[in-house]
Formats: sequence, C-alpha cells, structure tokens
Amino acid sequence: MSIRPLPPALAEKARVELNEDPKRLKDDLQSIKDWIAKQPHLNARTDNQWLVAFLRGCKYSLERTKEKLDNYYSMRTTVPELERIKYSDPLFDEVLSLGVSVILPNTSGPDGRRINLMRPGKYDPNKYNIMDIMSVNYTLIKILLVDDDHMTVSGIESIGDMEGLTLGHFLQMTPVVIKKLVAAGQDAAPLRIKGTHYLNTPAGFEKVYNLMKSFLNEKNRNRLYIYNNKNYDAMYKYIPKEILPAEYGGNGGSIEEIIDYWRSKVKEYSAWLEEDFKYKTDESKRPGKPKTAEDMFGVEGSFRQLEFD
Repeated sequence: MSIRPLPPALAEKARVELNEDPKRLKDDLQSIKDWIAKQPHLNARTDNQWLVAFLRGCKYSLERTKEKLDNYYSMRTTVPELERIKYSDPLFDEVLSLGVSVILPNTSGPDGRRINLMRPGKYDPNKYNIMDIMSVNYTLIKILLVDDDHMTVSGIESIGDMEGLTLGHFLQMTPVVIKKLVAAGQDAAPLRIKGTHYLNTPAGFEKVYNLMKSFLNEKNRNRLYIYNNKNYDAMYKYIPKEILPAEYGGNGGSIEEIIDYWRSKVKEYSAWLEEDFKYKTDESKRPGKPKTAEDMFGVEGSFRQLEFD
C-alpha cells in the first residue's frame, strides 16, 4: 500500500487517539473502496493516502467515514463556490499573496498540530469576497489532507486575527455563508478541529461569533477562545510562540516567507489538483432524494442577513 509510514510520535498518537491499527489498515481501506464502488452517485478519490485521511478524521469508524466522504463530495457539488478560484487562476495567487489565510509550515514538536492563521482584515471587501478567501484556504487544506500527517493525526488549530475588520467584512458573513463554512470544516472535511483562537475582536464581532457558535457541535463550541486586544501571551499557552510568524512574536519566519512556501507547495501539487476537480457527486444518480444546497443550508427563509448598528 502506498501510505507514508508515520514517525514514532505520530504513530503512537494515531494508535491511542484514533484506533489506528496497521494490521487492519488494508482491510479497512478495501471496505471503504468496496462501498464507494457501489454508490452510483459518488465519484470519489480512492488512493490510499487520501482515504487514510478520512479514516483518521473519523477515528476508524467505517460508517462515519462513509458519511463524511459522502458529505465531502456532496458539498463539492452543491457548494461549488468553495472552490470558486482554481489554483491556476491568477486570482488565486493574488488572494494567496494577501496573507489572509496562511497555514504555518512548522509544528510544535514531533506530534504537534497544524496551525491555520486567518487574518480577514487584510482583504478589501470592496474587491474580494469571503468565499474568494475561503476557496484558497480550502485548496491548501486539501493539499494537507494528502501531504501532512501532522494534520490528519494531530489535527488543526486556528488563529483568527480580527484586526482591521470593517462593516464591509461583516456584511459578507450572512447566515447562509457562515453555515456553509461551518459545514465544510465540521461536517464534510475529515478534520480534527482542536480549537480556534480569536485575537483583536472589534465591536460587532459578537453577532457573527454567536451565530457561528449556533451551527457548531458542542465539542467545537467548547474549543473557542477570545483574547483581549494583543494578549498573545494567553494564546502562547496553547500555541507555542516559537512556531508563530515573526509578526506575532514568533520564530516561524515572516508571513511573506510562509506565502512563498505555499506558492511552491501549490505548484508542486498542480497536477494532483487538476485531476482532483473531476471528483464529486452526481445527485441525479443518488439513490433516494438528491441532496441540494437548499436542503443542506436552507436558513435563508428565517434570517437572510445579520443586522449591524
């Protein structure tokens, strides 16, 4: 099987926390492949490294893995704006260069988590949309699912630096958009979400925050942290200072250097990304009722947009 062997620290974490058993892995993978082959609506990747990411994200529950795979590819069909900017589009590099979404290349120790740094105040809401930003981030996450054992085993933790947010940013965060973004991360992608840390939150943020919390499951609601202003010391208890970018008091290189790292990584995976676009669901072939965006995210009738003073 073409699966990277885990280094000792990650292998032990996978065994203890995820129920990973190398002796059973071949049978688990075959079971998932057999199930995919029997789904008339589902055109999914079946390479072993990709499927292992889903098994790990579901702690090797075969039923949860099947459900997550179906959700993942259904969202690619029903919410195409999640990948609205193709990796080869000049706009992709333009958005990446803003440094709104950067995933740190370093981890804290041999079994450390992957850290996702989001800085939405760095984009102009008159020029870009939040889904432009998230489609770039979605591509980086997709690469990590097949490339990075730290993320698939230890999970991902996010920093949301809200400095610079304006009313224009808030108005893009409609209830439907928030619900789609939560569903993409929580219900569709095989991510072990270990926490989100919010810095420099402005007035009005609590409305977006409270709405987002209402869509999260209890486990993820309990992993949200808000800090006063630039109180990075409190965050360092969870995310070690040394792996953070220089702009946050760390030794993990500059934001610009991290952007360059990701520019190279996207180029490295360009052929893989191109091929990956063909995988999704054909809802007309789904046994029973097809999934639609309205069914999955139909909250527009009750509240279309948040009200800000």
